[in-house]
Amino acid sequence: MLYDLPPVTRALLIANVVVFLLEQVPSLQPFLLAYGALWPVGHARLVQFPNGEVMAAGFHFWQVITYAFLHGGWTHILFNMFALWMFGGPIEHLLGTKHYTFYYFFCAVTAAIAHMLVAQYFTHGFYPTLGASGAIFGLLVAFGVMYPRLKMFLIFLPIPMPAWVFVIGYILLELFLGVTGSQEGVAHFAHLGGAVGGFVLLQYWRGKLPVKPRRILTR
Repeated sequence: MLYDLPPVTRALLIANVVVFLLEQVPSLQPFLLAYGALWPVGHARLVQFPNGEVMAAGFHFWQVITYAFLHGGWTHILFNMFALWMFGGPIEHLLGTKHYTFYYFFCAVTAAIAHMLVAQYFTHGFYPTLGASGAIFGLLVAFGVMYPRLKMFLIFLPIPMPAWVFVIGYILLELFLGVTGSQEGVAHFAHLGGAVGGFVLLQYWRGKLPVKPRRILTR
């Protein structure tokens, strides 16, 4: 139940749903996408939005956070919020409110940076990126690292497997899809950026890197 979730995960769920509902208002959608979605670095361009309105859109520094509260459709937000509900609570209980909040947004930012680098140097497209998936992949990695032996399975492949196997398999699939470009319209390298960012931050907190934190995460 929603009221059983720890506070930050609950707040993130509510915020994502509220922003998505605001996106459904035709007069608000162009503004939210032009200023809230993640656009490539460079000069702003005129863009025609679904309601026919034309606005200038381009990169602003706050978009590395705000894009993670926007979604491209009902399926997009349902899958992301389901994953946030599944993995967010356990990770927030483990890390605590402060570390969990930092972790979530750190993964969102590293996902945004990875996607912008790929767009800048490889794909060269000018289109908005939106969704919490990069941060969600960070949560998925955290679950696999901290609870590696717990059994997980895909809805369409009900074969139980250890969490670490599930997570590595999913990341390899994302890498394959991103490199081959066989699934258009999905920011696979943002997913990978969130996963890598989350893994590195966890390893730092666990004292596994040369630079040590003040307090080691023991689990």
